[in-house]
Order: sequence, then structure tokens, then C-alpha cells
Amino acid sequence: MATTILGTKLGMTQIWSEDDKLIPVTVIEAGPCVVSQVKTEERDGYRAAQIAFGEIKPTKVTKPQAGHFKKAGVEPRRHVAEVRLEDGEEYRIGEQITVEAFEPDCEVHVSGTSKGKGFQGVMKRHNFHGGPGGHGSHFHRAPGAIGMCATPSRVLKGVGMPGHMGSESVTVRNLRVVRIDAEQNLLLVRGAVPGARGGLLTIRKA
Repeated sequence: MATTILGTKLGMTQIWSEDDKLIPVTVIEAGPCVVSQVKTEERDGYRAAQIAFGEIKPTKVTKPQAGHFKKAGVEPRRHVAEVRLEDGEEYRIGEQITVEAFEPDCEVHVSGTSKGKGFQGVMKRHNFHGGPGGHGSHFHRAPGAIGMCATPSRVLKGVGMPGHMGSESVTVRNLRVVRIDAEQNLLLVRGAVPGARGGLLTIRKA
């Protein structure tokens, strides 16, 4: 049985539970995915499966991609991801993976790319408290001194500095699946998941 599926984040909403509690959920369009390649210990040195997801125009498929999908006997897809296989997991080329591989109340790990924040200062990026707000201090949002004198006469590694923030691979663990809509390929997960609307997500059973 498949334990991993790809999907896109549609957004957040809220639903009522059976005991009349309001539950915040993220709606994910998960699958259907297709297995486009299976790697084995004998041939590749490790066990893994390559799953493909998302529609793509034929004119946007490169020749190497087209040959790869043609060899597997499946239609080209937009996104491709490789999943390591645990003991007992078996995948077949051409196998379809849908949301029916999951069940309500099971827990999943959701991975995605966080929202990009651009270049940010130390107060936003590292939660520095900054300097005095007024009275002519002229030191408000700057990082302050970062180096040292004679010993060790350098800047130590790991010092919080301004820089690029966000757009990183993030995994939120142990989210509960609240509801499944097999007809529309929807997965409703309690809580928030990484990334913006339309972002690619990897959902795997905990």
C-alpha cells in the first residue's frame, strides 16, 4: 500500500466536527499520482519509487522527460518526486496513487517550501529586540557589534545577520487527516501546512 502522495495546497477553511467543534483545516488536492519508475537494491543500490503528479501541456515536456515517461508507459506529468521505500512497501510502474490510500484520523507528515520573505533584517529574521525606540539613540533596528578584539579577532560562525528569509523546505509533522473526498481528490488536514496557495506538497503517513 502506498504511503506517500503529492498534492497542491488550495487554502485553509474550517469545518464542524461531529461533536460541534470548529476545526481549522488545510484543503489539499492530493493526486492522483502515477508510479513512473521503481528502483531496486540490485540495480540501483537502494529501494525507491518515483511518483509523478500534475497535468502538463505536451509542448512543455522536454525530449528526455518524454522518453522517460514513454519508457514507463505513462502520460507525462508536471512534478516528479522520489520516495524511499520501507520494508514491506511495494510499488509497480503505472500504479495509480489516490487519496484513498489514506483514511480519516490517520496522522501525516506534510512537506513543502515555505513562503519567501525576501531580504530581512535581524529583528524579523532572528527576533532581535532592537535598540531604544526614541530619545535620539540612533540605534533602533540594527544588529549591533558582531566581532571581537584581539582574541579571537574574527566573527564566529552562526552569528545572526540580515539575509534571505523563507523559501526553505519545511516539514510539519503529525497532522491529523480530518476528512477525505475521493471524488474530488481532496485531503482535509487539521492545521496549517507550509507554503502558499498552489504550492507543491508531499504528504506521507506518519
